[in-house]
Amino acid sequence: MTKRHRTIATSAAVGLVVAGGHFIGAGSAHADDVKPSVPPGTEPSAAAPVAIDSNAPGLKIPQGGTLAPVKVLDIAEVVEDLGGEQRRQETNETVMMALQSEVLFPEDSAAFNAQAAARIQAIGNEINQSKATRIRVFGFTDDQGSYEHGKELSKQRADAVHAELTKTVTNPGVTFDVRGYSEDYPIADNSTEEGRKKNRRVEITFPRGAS
Repeated sequence: MTKRHRTIATSAAVGLVVAGGHFIGAGSAHADDVKPSVPPGTEPSAAAPVAIDSNAPGLKIPQGGTLAPVKVLDIAEVVEDLGGEQRRQETNETVMMALQSEVLFPEDSAAFNAQAAARIQAIGNEINQSKATRIRVFGFTDDQGSYEHGKELSKQRADAVHAELTKTVTNPGVTFDVRGYSEDYPIADNSTEEGRKKNRRVEITFPRGAS
């Protein structure tokens, strides 16, 4: 059984078109090709907005000007199985699969259990179908134990998933970004065992294929 969450994030690219075809105040969005320093979706939020005077002359539409149409930049949909062992998040651009460590590894280990390979192979087959060539494999732990041990364990687990994926992913020119983040970037409350189980995870992210 799965439970489904839908999160819609919209951004308005608003500009002013004036006589003569000039465009004033246009917003723009672009994809960043640089490798991320933090997991996708965990980048710091923008700073608080500055105070705006709604009567400022520069905010008024010039005579004859019109607003550019609103654009939806991204839609995120999250599906999680009932036990939270596997979590799938899709946006317009990417697919992220998060697997709890307990379904892949024994406690405090980076050695696969009996069911792990089949789970990773299924994700590898989907990566092949999407023809993805850039794949992120990020490991995480809870906040129990030392940060340094968590860093080493999360990287070892990410390495193990990466090694298994390479057996299945056959797309030419594929590259992997493999990292361990220890207890950084929790997705649940570390004060409960249920939350800690969700935080002990490996995330596999790849570009979404054409539909």
